[in-house]
Formats: sequence, structure tokens, C-alpha cells
Amino acid sequence: MILQALVHYYEELLAHGKLAAPGWSDEKVSWALEIAQDGQLLSVYNVQTDVTRGKKKSQVPQIMRVPEQAKKSVNIIPTFLCGNSSYFLGIDTKGKPARTLQCFDACKELHLAVLKDTPGKAAEAVRNFFINWQPEQASENPILAPQLAEILKGGNIVFQVESGPRAQDDADIQVAWQRYHGHNSSEMLVRCMVTGQMAPLARLHPNIKGVAGTKSFGAAIVSFNETSFCSYGHEQGANAPVGTYATFAYTQALNYLLADYEHVQFIGDTTVVCWAENAESVYQDATMAMLFGADGFDTNAMYDMLEKLANGKAADWDGIMLTPGTHFYVLGLAPNAARLSVRFFWQDTFGEFAKNLKKHYKDLEIVRPSYETVERVSPYWLMLETVRKSDDEQKKEKPKLDDKLTGDLLYAILNGAEYPAEILYKVMERIRVEHIVSPNKAAIIKAYYLRTAKKQCPKEVFTVALDKKNYECVPYALGCLFAVLEELQEKANGETSTTINSSYFSAAVSTPATVFPTLVMLGQKHLNKLEKNQRIYYNKKLSEIMAHFPIKYPAFLTLSEQGTFEIGYYHQLQERYTKKEEA
Repeated sequence: MILQALVHYYEELLAHGKLAAPGWSDEKVSWALEIAQDGQLLSVYNVQTDVTRGKKKSQVPQIMRVPEQAKKSVNIIPTFLCGNSSYFLGIDTKGKPARTLQCFDACKELHLAVLKDTPGKAAEAVRNFFINWQPEQASENPILAPQLAEILKGGNIVFQVESGPRAQDDADIQVAWQRYHGHNSSEMLVRCMVTGQMAPLARLHPNIKGVAGTKSFGAAIVSFNETSFCSYGHEQGANAPVGTYATFAYTQALNYLLADYEHVQFIGDTTVVCWAENAESVYQDATMAMLFGADGFDTNAMYDMLEKLANGKAADWDGIMLTPGTHFYVLGLAPNAARLSVRFFWQDTFGEFAKNLKKHYKDLEIVRPSYETVERVSPYWLMLETVRKSDDEQKKEKPKLDDKLTGDLLYAILNGAEYPAEILYKVMERIRVEHIVSPNKAAIIKAYYLRTAKKQCPKEVFTVALDKKNYECVPYALGCLFAVLEELQEKANGETSTTINSSYFSAAVSTPATVFPTLVMLGQKHLNKLEKNQRIYYNKKLSEIMAHFPIKYPAFLTLSEQGTFEIGYYHQLQERYTKKEEA
């Protein structure tokens, strides 16, 4: 399904003129060799473009549409009209002159074969260049010598004929290449698993570039390079037969998606891309903003948009209407040795995506401190609540997220399904260690239990803000009581190095019966230190909560009850701060 969706996306991009036809690809080019019709080298010039990144200016290769490049290999594989100095000039700095000459000879043979009997000035110039060029004398060429040191650093080279068009843009050469490319397959015909058509077998699949954690030259998503991966005597791609067209199409589409940095998101080791079936980039714009956040994005407008799409209505995004029936895809890729693994793949309509995302944000809604301006939290910030933060701000170490959990959480969000249990365990572990229930931690606990299918705790407890009706739930009321006792200690003693939070929080959450009698007794002592009006206020507050307790405190709380305790504690804490601000 993934490859089929990508092939269809490629065909849409091709129809929009955004991708090259089979046999062609967009590659990075750094140098051009200007040659005369007789093949003589006239000049060498840099075709890189100047870019500014921050305060620094640098040069980057220019993207040009050239004949399709072969997958990089230790073997000698020449490419047509675009290649490096080893193949085009027969010279490099690797200290292997014999192999470099073999590279040049192979490249020469390819160009003469493709351009044989091809008319036109450009074809004749390229043929003559390879016939007349002497690699042994290349370093002494007066035109090449000034630029040779830079050329040998790397980068692709193309041909230009006497200030005319570049060789790959010549119409006669394009026809010759298409003819050669279309009839030069020695592979057997197979039933393609992607298109269902008979097609030449693709034994090797091109690399996918841009996935975090992979080499600069990329990694394959389909690969059989060991005998242990093979079956029934099949070799390489014959184990899962995909035609050359489908292979070209899906790799072109996926590399196009990964090269579009504005629409790629990295979370942990997962690289996330998305696309609409109709190839309209506006759906990617909306998804990246709604799911991962964007500067200056109006949250209220987002909720209105999600509401409309979830109810089957079109929604406006920068003057373009998003339709809920459009098929939409989200793909998460991760590195795996020398190849790629699929972390998750989601496909449905854009309306279903909006419905599930709306549910995600609805479940996460919780009262937040007034100083917090963020009303919705991206998956990355949720995942940060599962790991320890560095105490040393100078180190600025990037927290190491659980890669699998990150993918599982994203997939749960996209499907509107239960959150993975591990995120709850990790969040509650951080609370036990830190004794702090942050807004995001409270939101995760609330959303987790709202989504779980098991009736582990009353759903009505997990409200956005404090609801005193929930005092009837003992674990919730215990959390509220702990927050009030904590506030009472602060009122009586001011700021102290040892608080009931630092000393008793973990035990109060897990085994209330062991600590709450002591805490309530301490609370009475703290009450005696207060003025009359304050004493009456806190007595009333304590009585309101404790009126719902059984004769004995629970000996222990289950995991779900601990989550209820922490939600109650957080709600009561926020209610305290809200009252303080109002006063």
C-alpha cells in the first residue's frame, strides 16, 4: 500500500510538472565543461548558487534535471551526461589511477553507445570530447588546471556546448537517451507487485535520501543484499518483484517529499512526511501546522477548521479550500542498519485526520497556569514529559526520546486510538521522581484514561478543571487533600527546604494509609499557626474534601488510581493559583 500510494503521488506530481519523467532525475550539479563541436575543452565554470544561512554565505550545488543516475556502488557504473571527475575526466585524488581510468573508459563507452548516429551539434561535441580527451594529460590542461583542485573535492559535472544549451537539454540527445533507456533493460519480465502489470524487474532499488540517522547517500527501503534474505533461489529484487517503472516512481516521489524541508518533521529517530493524493501542498501546510505547530498560528482558527473538516465540511486555508474527502497519507520512517524501516503508515481521508486530531486536542484539554500561552502541545513536547531534563542549562543536551514510543504515540493520535501504555508509565515515573505534576503530564494522564477501553477509573473524574463533585472519588479527593495540606504548610511556615511534597509525595500516591494520618496531624499543627480567618477558611476546605473519605485510608492505590490522585492534586493546585490571581 505504501509503494502504491507513492506511485500514484508521483504520477500526480508528474502531471503538475514537479517531477521528472522515467529515465530522468533531479540531481545536484557543481561544474560545467564548455566544449566545442570538435570536443575541445573551452572553459570550466562553477554552476553552484550562493545562499545565505543565518549570517553565513555559502555555495550549494544547483539542481538540474539530467538523465537518471545509477545507484552508487563499489562497482564501476557510468552515468550519462552527469557524473564526477573520475568518470568524466579520468582523474581523482583517491590514489587509484588504474581504477579511475577504467571509470573514464566505461563512461566513454556509454556515451558513444547512446549517441551513436545521433544528429546535432551537441551530440557530436560530446562524442568528440570522449574520443579526444586524454586522462593522462588532464592535470596539465591549461583550461582545467586553475579549477582542478576544487573539482577534485567532489560534485557532479555536466556538458555545455559553445555557450549554447547544456547537453542534457538538447532535443536530439533527449530522444537518443529515451530510446536507449527504454530498450536497454536486460532484466526479465515479472508481474509487478505495485502496478499489477508485466514489467522489467528492478533488482536494485534506488536509495532514499533525507531520513534522519542515515548516510548522506541515503538508504534503501526495499533491499535484499544477503543470501539469508532470499528464498526459492531468487536473488535481490526478485524476492519481491517490483517493476522498474514503479521503483523509479516511488523513489522519486519519496525523495521529493523528504527534500521538502518545510513539510518534514523529525521526532526522535522518526522522520515524518505527509501528502494528499491530489498532490496539493496546501494539505501538507495545514497538517504540519495543526499537528506539529507553527509560529503565529491562530489556535482558535485551527479548532474551527478541525470542527468543519470533522463534520464533513470544507475549510479555508490561506484562501484555498481543504475538502474532507481528499485521501491523505502520513508516513514515518526510521533508520535500520543500512536500510530504512517503516515506523508507521496512516491512510484515510483528510476529514478523518481532522476528526482524530480534534479528539486528541480535546482529550488533552486541561486547566493551565495563566503564564502558559500554549493551548495545544505537539507530540514532541508531550514526549519530553517522559524523559529527564538536564539540570545544567549550559550543556543544553538534547533529551533522548524513546524512538519506538514516539512512533506509537503518533500512530495513536492519527488513528484516534488508545495512547500506548508506556507513555503513562514513563510520565508517572517522572512524577514519582520529580514530585511535580506539570500541565503536560496531567494532560497526558487525563487523555490516556479517557481513551482507554478498560473501566479502570471513573471517566467523569478526568475533567478540564477542578470539579468538587469528584471528591466522592477517594483517589481524586486524596490528591486534592494533599494539595491543600501542601498549601497549608506554606501558609504556616513560609518557604522551607523540607516540605511534605519532598518527603511524602511518592508514598502518598502509592500507599496513602502509611502517610495521610501523619499529614493530617501535621496539618492541624499548621492550622494552629494561622490567624482566625485563615484557620476557618482552611478548616472548611479540609472538611469539604475529607467528608467523602471512608473510615480508613486505602492501603494502596492501583496505577489508574494513582493517575486519578495526580489529576486531583493538579486540579486543586491550579484552583489555588487561580483564586490567588483573582484576589
